[in-house]
Amino acid sequence: MTETAVRRLANVQAEYEALMTESNAPQPWSNGIYQRWQRPVITADHVPPEWRYDVNPHSNPFMMERLGINATFNAGAMKWWEKYIVVVRVEGNDRKSFFAIAESDTGVDGFRFWPKPVVLPQTADPDTNVYDMRLTAHEDGWIYGLFCTERKDLSQPDDLSAATAQCGIARTRDLAEWERLPDLITRSGQQRNVVLHPEFVDGKYALYTRPQDGFISVGSGGGIGWGLCDDMTRAVVEREIIVDNKAYHTIKEIKNGQGPAPIKTADGWLHLAHGVRNTAAGLRYVLYMFMTALDEPWRIIHAPGGHFIAPQGEERVGDVSNVTFANGWIADDDGAVFIYYASSDTRLHVATSSVAQLVDYCKHTPEDPLTSAACVAQRIALIDRNAAFMANQP
Repeated sequence: MTETAVRRLANVQAEYEALMTESNAPQPWSNGIYQRWQRPVITADHVPPEWRYDVNPHSNPFMMERLGINATFNAGAMKWWEKYIVVVRVEGNDRKSFFAIAESDTGVDGFRFWPKPVVLPQTADPDTNVYDMRLTAHEDGWIYGLFCTERKDLSQPDDLSAATAQCGIARTRDLAEWERLPDLITRSGQQRNVVLHPEFVDGKYALYTRPQDGFISVGSGGGIGWGLCDDMTRAVVEREIIVDNKAYHTIKEIKNGQGPAPIKTADGWLHLAHGVRNTAAGLRYVLYMFMTALDEPWRIIHAPGGHFIAPQGEERVGDVSNVTFANGWIADDDGAVFIYYASSDTRLHVATSSVAQLVDYCKHTPEDPLTSAACVAQRIALIDRNAAFMANQP
């Protein structure tokens, strides 16, 4: 039996190394806005075997997977010492999520996890589950991780699915040691998808929020909010204003939320967000973009209509189907942008673009005119402009 276990472990390790050395390649087609890549950059199989198996053949004679991994998705991202870093939401077979850091030299393949998951200190009210960390390298010198902390809703003791969601906050200097700060306090019942702006605004910390009434339903709340606080070690937002609201019969009809921290450009701040609408098959999550003013990061100046990235093909299948979600992207010094998006709460993908392309997309893509008739007029205007241009070509 020991010999069988040793042989099986060797096979597991060989398969893992083969996976880790696979190269990625762009998909053959692009819409000119971004380039999808063929392979997911991180899947459950990318989690190291020693995180999943007891490799001692005496205590695990069948070489069974003892602590299984269900999914790897919704990763925060940043560049760190010339490495592309993602803080992945790793979900075990037990449905508990935790954070783990993986790094790559290329940003599109070869992601390897650091030796151990992130050890996240607890508050006086311990988390039941944590997920979807947004990373912000703030001008105060700290790297902040804002995430959702989920706990049982004690006001409904008989409902085992009743939960509360708030914004947990941690910070670090080196991504290895994390200091836990008190949860964000707002006047909203619950919070998800909270993101820290990378610069001070009027001498204060600025946050994009997503107020909601309940754990799943945004109720009378919702939309991407904006608020200021004096101190991240005791973060309190007294007043939230909605800067990007939900809208009937659009990609953000049910709810919407900020993705990663915005990217600063000469033309304004680039924002990536997610929007949710209801369908006969359930909720559909897509990504969309907008741009805000440099001097007023809460004021939208450009809002291209429609989705930016939506699930395609195999991306539509997973634990929670028909979902794309992103809370991490990286803008390189040369203008390249790596967009890390998850599909169907299962795996992590990358799409690449550039600051120039994304600025052009935001500034020159028409806004959603909100009615079918107006959409037809908008499209006919494009057709007519194209016909006029082509008629003048030699």
